[in-house]
Amino acid sequence: MKRSRLLTRLWEFQNKYGYIPDVAISEIAQKLRVSKIEIEGVVSFYHFFHRQPTGKYIIYLSSSIISEFKGLNEIKTAFEKETGCTFGVYNQHPLFSLFETSCIGLSDQEPAALINFYPFTNLTPKKVASIIQDLKNGIQVDSIANKPASKIQFIPSEEKTVFFRDYHLGNSLENLKYLDANEVLDIISDAELTGRGGAFFPTAQKWMYGKNATSELKYIICNADEGEPGTFKDKALIQNLPGLIIEGMIISAYISGAQKGFIYLRAEYSYLLAKLKATLVKFQKHNLLGKNILKIPNFNFDIEIQLGAGAYVCGAETALIESLEGKRGEPRIRNSFPTERGFNNHATIVNNVETFAMAARIIELGSEYISKIGTKNSKGTKLLSVAGDIAKPGIYEIEWGTTVEELLNRCEANAPYFVQISGPSGECINATEFNRKFCQEDLACGGSVMIFNRSRSILQILENFIQFFKNESCGNCTPCRAGNQILFEKIQKIKRGICTTDDLKDVQKWAQIMKLTSRCGLGQFSGKTFSMAIDKFDDYFNLKVTTCSDNCNVEFDIEQAISDYEQVVKNTQL
Repeated sequence: MKRSRLLTRLWEFQNKYGYIPDVAISEIAQKLRVSKIEIEGVVSFYHFFHRQPTGKYIIYLSSSIISEFKGLNEIKTAFEKETGCTFGVYNQHPLFSLFETSCIGLSDQEPAALINFYPFTNLTPKKVASIIQDLKNGIQVDSIANKPASKIQFIPSEEKTVFFRDYHLGNSLENLKYLDANEVLDIISDAELTGRGGAFFPTAQKWMYGKNATSELKYIICNADEGEPGTFKDKALIQNLPGLIIEGMIISAYISGAQKGFIYLRAEYSYLLAKLKATLVKFQKHNLLGKNILKIPNFNFDIEIQLGAGAYVCGAETALIESLEGKRGEPRIRNSFPTERGFNNHATIVNNVETFAMAARIIELGSEYISKIGTKNSKGTKLLSVAGDIAKPGIYEIEWGTTVEELLNRCEANAPYFVQISGPSGECINATEFNRKFCQEDLACGGSVMIFNRSRSILQILENFIQFFKNESCGNCTPCRAGNQILFEKIQKIKRGICTTDDLKDVQKWAQIMKLTSRCGLGQFSGKTFSMAIDKFDDYFNLKVTTCSDNCNVEFDIEQAISDYEQVVKNTQL
């Protein structure tokens, strides 16, 4: 058994038994000739692998901030009432186990849950009661699950639409018959494509590094582990244009000489697995995957799908590679780029779903077509996942250069006040910034826009974000591990009314420390929104904190100090 098969093998045990039993740990350790502790370490890293028996139906309820504002607590109570189980507790019922999980890519249809990884959307207590009763009656979960379609709410005029235009299998690949690898790379370069996962690294430059690598084996990895809360635009591409993504991977392989590709699909999108597999089969039948693709001699490339197991940090390319190798998905200490030493120490190109799809359209339409759309430094269009206090949540294909105000009008935002750009690790903006533009020169949005009106608690938003980062931190580096806990404690102080202006200064100091010293993007950006919110929504925080010069001892909370004593007295009097 190859180590890179570990996640797949663990999924086989998880699906068969509902958990990973001791016998499975022993069997795998023996086959890989590693210690059982090492396998335990991998299993414990991923949220969706369990070491204790679960019920027949494992229910994962989304705990995203959008879900919180849409009625999460009511839905949580309904599940507990109908199943007789408690969230996070094992061995309570042979049929059901309940767990909360972070955003599952259904922010436009919250509250939402996954039951054995089948989606259930727009939940109400009444719907929950009906679902649980059906499952108790023996009805198959797949027959009652929702089939959530992507809500494509806006695309530009026909001459400016890039992604959601008509798709025909192999259109972009036909051009490879007449162009060599350098010519294809030049077209990608001329279109100035940059990575669409949030880092915006020049794609042609990365692919050139892969092409020039001397590695005997080369790999292409599509990062479909779309884990940033509030983001679901990659899911829309997988649902509607899976072939476009695959064509982008094939183009990258043509340029670099890679012969093997992987699509690393987040477990929360398991219900899209069959569609992806069927699309790969279609490509193979049309000689667009396999040997001598398009009858081009020695152009050999195949793709397989690897299912993730629930770890936000695997969105970082080196963490994803570690996971693909069958290890804990922890970011590597960067002493080389993946294009030099990636998967199994071979040259590897990693890009996300939208980047590959865009690359395919560039080769199909030409760089000149793309260059006419967008701004000076941001060419083409961008996909945005938009949700929150709006009338039209869903997917928006916008031209780079579109203002926030224009987007707010299109989605019919309800008195927008706090707008979160690029998910919890991004930045927040206030009403004075609604004239800013989505583009790399200004708001370089990775794909998520969450919109909140004045009725929403900024503190609740921040607490949800920091709790998310606390849960998802791999714990490997101290700034992230300790920093997120400190930020969380500062939020608790604000909630208890004992926060000072010095505490807010500490928040901003810690956000800077984490940015400069954390090992990966999770730690580097987890304090960003909290720090920015203190400056951009100072009127809100001024009502929540005490100026230290007025009362520097405000941190002492007498009620908290004597609460344990009062509880003991109360219990002895019963």
